[in-house]
Amino acid sequence: MIWTKEQRYRRIEEASKEEILNLQAAVEGCQWRQTFHIQPETGLLNDPNGFSYYNGEYHLFYQWFPLGPVHGLKYWYHTKSKDLVHWENAGIGIEPSSKFDRHGAYSGSAIEHEGKLHFLYTGNTRDENWVRHPYQCLAFMDVNGKINKLEQPVIDHVPYGYTDHFRDPKVWKAGNEYYAVIGAQRENETGCVVLYRSLDLQNWNFEGELRTSLSSFGYMWECPDYFELQDQGVLIFSPQGLTPNGDLFQNIYQSGYVLGEPLDVRTRTLTHGSFQELDRGFDFYAPQTMLAPDGRRILVGWMGLPEMEYPTDKNGWAHCLTLPRELSIRGSKLVQQPVKELQGLRKQQHNISDVLFDEKNVYEHFNGASFEMICEFENFDAEVFGVEFRAGAKEKTILKYDAVQKKVILDRTFSGEPVGEQYGTERKCSVDGTKIKLHLFVDISSVEIFINDGEEVFTSRIFPGADSKEIRFFAEGGRALFQASKWDI
Repeated sequence: MIWTKEQRYRRIEEASKEEILNLQAAVEGCQWRQTFHIQPETGLLNDPNGFSYYNGEYHLFYQWFPLGPVHGLKYWYHTKSKDLVHWENAGIGIEPSSKFDRHGAYSGSAIEHEGKLHFLYTGNTRDENWVRHPYQCLAFMDVNGKINKLEQPVIDHVPYGYTDHFRDPKVWKAGNEYYAVIGAQRENETGCVVLYRSLDLQNWNFEGELRTSLSSFGYMWECPDYFELQDQGVLIFSPQGLTPNGDLFQNIYQSGYVLGEPLDVRTRTLTHGSFQELDRGFDFYAPQTMLAPDGRRILVGWMGLPEMEYPTDKNGWAHCLTLPRELSIRGSKLVQQPVKELQGLRKQQHNISDVLFDEKNVYEHFNGASFEMICEFENFDAEVFGVEFRAGAKEKTILKYDAVQKKVILDRTFSGEPVGEQYGTERKCSVDGTKIKLHLFVDISSVEIFINDGEEVFTSRIFPGADSKEIRFFAEGGRALFQASKWDI
């Protein structure tokens, strides 16, 4: 189906009851609906927004176009949780209903102020020539969950020297002041981040551009997120327009971070190391973090990418969010680990240990379409070893360690319905060690893999048939000792 501009920018109220019912039926009939991930009831989900803790609950919003699996008129959809595991749909959070967000309530963030949860977000508008004009808007939610908007934008223009690609404010508080970073594009079409300062969240002063060592690094930086962790400054962002380089930057767009000294807000200087990708898989973008009440820094990402078609499109929906991940710094790396609350999903546990010698084995109870599994390989001299999962007669997703190259490789060549094959079917990264630990969360149409306790992460959608449920352990060119635990979910 070819979506016209008019179809993409309809409000949900303009759809007939019959259209909505038919769309819901198509979604419900999809074999790839997830079991423990946040996913849209209909239509397209993208960036996580407004991730926060307020009034005793975690709140998480996401970009949502309700009427189909395409990017169109964006709403903020609201979901909430008491435990980061079980999420309750709370309906539309922010509608594109004002003069300043009439073509979409785009991405933004949340912070508590004077007893209310405040949302700073980008209002998307287009003029008669379809030229974009972004505004930074403010809304706020009270303890009853009611959300109201400020009538006027709090940042009503793009500063001199930048294009109208100017969006995704992320706000934080330091002392008595509020700061926000915004993703931007310079007039020479290179990406960057700018900084604003406020005392009350309503009156913002443009401080200027963050000074980094990445003066020409892609053509747009989306979804910036600055925070401090373990006495270091971290800037996460999603640069567009990077050229593939070896195993790096293989997706259409990337997400990553720089790590270094805390940001000097007066000089706007960020002294940092090299840019590192947050995720080595096929489907990860636009992450956002929040500070939990117990001090943990928690991240959620969009498990998808812009400008890509997915097999669920034909069923009227697209994309989901990743599981929440706790961040920490280990050496010079930002480490991601599944939040401990996710252990609450675990049902029956099964354990095995064995020595593989140039063979592939299956084991009783090690199968399924929705499970968590931890396996550790050690004492190996095999050239390659690993696991196949969601495997059947013709399908399998392969996760392996190449001990010769010292690389972890995720291969979805045979994972089922193809997706994004023009960007390749393997993702790999370097990992060295005498023990290789693989921690997998497999859902109906996705996998999230944490390598060596989060040293590296691979996030990917996969679309196998419902009967592809085998788990196979293998070693090639030698032996490998392994032990594994699996929990049904």
